[in-house]
Amino acid sequence: MRALITIGLMAVATMAAVAQESQDSDQIERGRYVSILGDCSACHTKPGGRPFAGGIALRTPFGTILASNITPDKETGIGTWTEAEFISAVRDGRGHNGTRLYPAMPYTAYTKMSDDDVVALRAYMRTVVPVRNRVDANQLPFPYNIRLALAGWNLLNFRSSRFEADPTKSPDWNRGAYLVQGPGHCGTCHTPKTVIGSDKVSSALSGGVLIGWFAPSLTTDVRTGVGGWSQDEIEQYLKHGANVWTIASGPMAEVVSRSTSQMTDRDVAAIALYLKQSGITGKSSDSALISLDEPMMRVGAILYKDNCAACHKDNGTGERLLFPRLAGSPSVQSDNPTTLARVVLQGARAGSTSQFPTAPAMPAFDWRLNDAQIAAVLTYIRNSWGNAAPPVSVGSIEAQRKALATSAYRYP
Repeated sequence: MRALITIGLMAVATMAAVAQESQDSDQIERGRYVSILGDCSACHTKPGGRPFAGGIALRTPFGTILASNITPDKETGIGTWTEAEFISAVRDGRGHNGTRLYPAMPYTAYTKMSDDDVVALRAYMRTVVPVRNRVDANQLPFPYNIRLALAGWNLLNFRSSRFEADPTKSPDWNRGAYLVQGPGHCGTCHTPKTVIGSDKVSSALSGGVLIGWFAPSLTTDVRTGVGGWSQDEIEQYLKHGANVWTIASGPMAEVVSRSTSQMTDRDVAAIALYLKQSGITGKSSDSALISLDEPMMRVGAILYKDNCAACHKDNGTGERLLFPRLAGSPSVQSDNPTTLARVVLQGARAGSTSQFPTAPAMPAFDWRLNDAQIAAVLTYIRNSWGNAAPPVSVGSIEAQRKALATSAYRYP
């Protein structure tokens, strides 16, 4: 009898252990997925480097910060951090021993993440292979290297708060809002910044400049945002990096490759639904169409025919999934032409995904066209085929050409 009881107790203990192991495994897998939602590897994994070992240079208007080692190495990573310190770092910008983090770490968005997601992320990060890689994250010049100043910055610009669902909206809409506002931290790039690097809340998702790229508007504005895209077209872009309107390049190509293309179809659909129905209308400037009789437009038309039409076609419709459409393109009509100028000067390569492993590329034209010619052809593109956008100045092209010659604007 005692033997049977012992066997029974052992069986119960084994079942409990198996159940706990399964629960732990589920949490770790959830954490792995949260790391994809948050695109953690984009900043913390160097090209060709060990996962999450840090060392990538994050260039900001205030100087360079090196992404930290977030592997569980006890000497150079986060292996000695408590769970409370990890959660505080992710959601409140306070790390080991209360060290203040610079907002290049998007805790201002991650603060909206749920307890379950952050705890799961912690569980997953503990399973990552430890890597000994000491990183001195703070490379900023004086006075920005004084972390105490971040206390004042946070007082002015940061409120620790969790995402609150809108009871008048559907579960899918709320899921999309959570992903965009929280782990996806879309506003970190797509919201313009103040002179001290905080988000301009009144212009949320209306576009922002980042290391020489302009992250376009994600508002419902038809001309410069995603208001003219269908929900399916937004999903295609996030999942595959391309749709009938455009092809992801630059920093967004990396986001697609490392993050959105690896999200579940349901989460991608939720993001697309939210962006279509966010109610964030944007504030793009009203631009009158520049006449084709203007000298700059006439020059631009000739340059377009000689340099661009072979791929993008005479009518600007491009070739789907290969050469981006220019006619009606929100990126082309953005108030800020920084990305357009960069692509013409430096060229660009699209990101690759499992469905589209071969990434198309555009060659650089900095050797072929001078600043006045690039300004003319971009002004022509931005005001043809129904497009309407401010003219591009020669001075802005000259400034961008000089900036691209410095390491601070090279990508990656």
